[in-house]
Amino acid sequence: MHYEGMMIRPPSEADSILLQVTLGCSHNKCTFCGTFRGKRFNIKKDDIIFKDIEFARSHCQRQNRLFICDGDAMIVPQKRLVKILQRIKERLPWVERVGLYANTKSIAMKTDEQLKELHDLGVKIAYMGLESGDDHILKQIKKGADSAKMIKMGKRVKQAGIQLSITVLNGLGGRKNSVRHAMETGRVLSAIDLDFVGALTLMLVPGTELYDQHKKGDFELMNPEEMLQELGLMISSTHLSNGLFHANHASNYLPIRAKLPEEKEKTLERISQALKGNMALKPEHMRAL
Repeated sequence: MHYEGMMIRPPSEADSILLQVTLGCSHNKCTFCGTFRGKRFNIKKDDIIFKDIEFARSHCQRQNRLFICDGDAMIVPQKRLVKILQRIKERLPWVERVGLYANTKSIAMKTDEQLKELHDLGVKIAYMGLESGDDHILKQIKKGADSAKMIKMGKRVKQAGIQLSITVLNGLGGRKNSVRHAMETGRVLSAIDLDFVGALTLMLVPGTELYDQHKKGDFELMNPEEMLQELGLMISSTHLSNGLFHANHASNYLPIRAKLPEEKEKTLERISQALKGNMALKPEHMRAL
């Protein structure tokens, strides 16, 4: 496989075939993220992509899922993306699910018919970074979309039959905006009524704008207990008809996997017990991005 630079994929795609189609992120402006800083977004040439598909045909027959990397594969022009998906279907017939990252800009560039076409060609799940449901915070972190657009684009993905997994960032509002961040994020997740939520806990990355803001005293990072209180409020504010709320990323202080709504109260009690000191939190040195 021809990999260029560091590839990013969701934790749930750890055992998937990783097919690198794009390099970097089409937005690449978020103040908290340093993953693709200094890297120009680009789409790889079809002949290289198709060679990688042939490699997967020979060496990846035990994997029935494929994830299209990198930061925002949904933005690939429809004709090219369809061509790639058709080749995957033809050459890797055992692949049952294709996943990719998407953002509001790339979703907005697709018509409803085009999203449905992607679903019919094997795209069964899309991963979108919400980060926060609070418009003030979204503007501060330069996300490039407000909560209304997040809801609209999330619903469009769902309506196309594609499962939606949304990432939120515990602690992103800092100490000052913690309550609003938690409640507004719950509001947006509930409005979309998505399939999966993945909660990460903020870790400041040197070289990012948010890191510099923290160093200047303009952003106050919360302690582990405050992060956990915020997570509890976020979960209590999230009302899904049938969804899974994950907070088991390496960055989290307390691993959580809750089916909502059935396991909401049990999960909130688990957080309460941890806050009372009856459950150990992950030590700082063991957390990772």
